Amino acid sequence: MNVSARLLSGFAIGAIVFAAMIATPAAAQDKGKEAKAAPAKAEKGMAKMTTLLDNDKVKVIEVQYKPGDENKAVTSSAYRVLRALKGGTITRTYADGKTEKIQYKTGEVKFLEPYKTGYTAKNTGKSDIHFYVVQLK
Repeated sequence: MNVSARLLSGFAIGAIVFAAMIATPAAAQDKGKEAKAAPAKAEKGMAKMTTLLDNDKVKVIEVQYKPGDENKAVTSSAYRVLRALKGGTITRTYADGKTEKIQYKTGEVKFLEPYKTGYTAKNTGKSDIHFYVVQLK
């Protein structure tokens, strides 16, 4: 009887451990889904920004511009890695009034250093632009 009880309890403990191992990754996936922010609804004329990840090390954002859309919330005080998922022409307007046109090719990756003053970015081209941005904190 003692051997049967030990064997049965061993199976029960093994089943509980196995069930916990299976449930933990599923719970972690659910937590990740909750942490993912819903896409931001863009105002008319403004770029659509979706935060994909935001923690103490990085912020990952997708930015989509329709022709004429503007982004007034450019974080210019951080180092950023930008990948053009769909390229086009962006015109930056700096605080001092200076403008700069930048052409992004689809698939191109750029490292952007911080600027002392902010700027706005506007899609001055004729096609949609889609960026994937990793901002270092």
